[in-house]
Amino acid sequence: MAPVTLPFAGLSRLFQQVRLPEMMRSLGSVSPQEFGLLLKSITSKRRPERLPPINSDFYDISDLLTEEERAVQRGVRAYMEQRVRPIIGSYWERGEFPHELLPSFAVMTREVLGDRLHGISAIGPVIGGILAMELARVDASIYTFLGVHWGLAMGSIDLFGSDEQKQRWLMPIQRFERIGTWSLTEPDVGSATAAGLTTTARRDEHGWVLNGAKKWCGNAPFADLNVVFARDLGDNQVKGFVVERGTPGYHVEKLEGKIALRVVQNADVRLENVHVPEANRLPGVRGFRDVARQLGMARGHVAWAMTGLAMGAYERTLDYANNRIQFGRPITGFQLVQRGLVQMLGNITAMQTMCMRLSQLHARDGKVSQERASLAKAFCGDKMRETVAIGRNILGGNGILLAHDVARFFADAEALYSYEGTHEMNTLIVGRAVTGMSAFI
Repeated sequence: MAPVTLPFAGLSRLFQQVRLPEMMRSLGSVSPQEFGLLLKSITSKRRPERLPPINSDFYDISDLLTEEERAVQRGVRAYMEQRVRPIIGSYWERGEFPHELLPSFAVMTREVLGDRLHGISAIGPVIGGILAMELARVDASIYTFLGVHWGLAMGSIDLFGSDEQKQRWLMPIQRFERIGTWSLTEPDVGSATAAGLTTTARRDEHGWVLNGAKKWCGNAPFADLNVVFARDLGDNQVKGFVVERGTPGYHVEKLEGKIALRVVQNADVRLENVHVPEANRLPGVRGFRDVARQLGMARGHVAWAMTGLAMGAYERTLDYANNRIQFGRPITGFQLVQRGLVQMLGNITAMQTMCMRLSQLHARDGKVSQERASLAKAFCGDKMRETVAIGRNILGGNGILLAHDVARFFADAEALYSYEGTHEMNTLIVGRAVTGMSAFI
């Protein structure tokens, strides 16, 4: 083998670090071609001294925000990074809710969003979407907790309640002094709620008597108020009621064995001759069409949350890949890994632009149509699922470990994919709108 010429300084450093004669004897059996490849790998495949910043907003969607909206984004992101990210994996693994965060969470929302709120719907479509995205970017369970507490429970009272009911309940819920839950889905009735709720409400001289069962009631194990939807036996129309914790006949049992959103405390609820005063009936709920209006807004927020979850998975995947050394270089230097990262980022960018436009239309029109909300929910659900799967694959075996966060995003995506209307139901809502023909049974 031809002698290798090294600069004097390099030779001196080499003598200090290795036993050069032994190394040269070992290299004697290496062919010139192999030695050239070795030198090339040493000199050209090292990790760059400065890596590009990790940025999941590749098309600068944040530039479309007002200064107020950007301030909300910064405030929520700082809180989630500093207070939630360090502890959430442990709570997820144990299937417990971090009650310790509630005081600081209440302070954060008050400082960032103000003290004049009547639910997520009242803060504006864009800010509400950015809030959902930033929460889910770190943990989808925390987003779900707030989505149920503010968006559904508090939102129902704001949309459908009387002035007296709003005065009585909204401020305590906003300040997290009383926690809300929301009950529509039943053990045997999920997608078919529009056609056949089995939970019933019967009018009597004292108010109303509720009987039935509900499932997937988020926050219910520790909630103070439950917005329950039931079918009125008198006119067969859906009505809404606020059932307070401790009411006789109101039974809550925590759901166990979940593989997604483990921090969210879901429950089965049984209603056995639960007496509810007329003062607790939400007068604005006159049929399922009213509930569907609220679901449209909720689906728009879920699309934003799906976007945030995908962003979190991408960011954690890229950070991992930058620091995962295989074959002498970070795995981000390999073509297949780069292809996966680009596909993840492309999905996220499409989701961000769709959600932003949906919120802009909502702000323009003062409402969001069912078909537009359903298209966002269905599309973002598909892209979210694909994105987290790519991330989990890039991490290899480490992709199933909570320590790297991607496993949590991967699992939680399954819950978001199915709640607030399954993928199939949302698809058929859009299909009906574009064809003029209903494919529902």
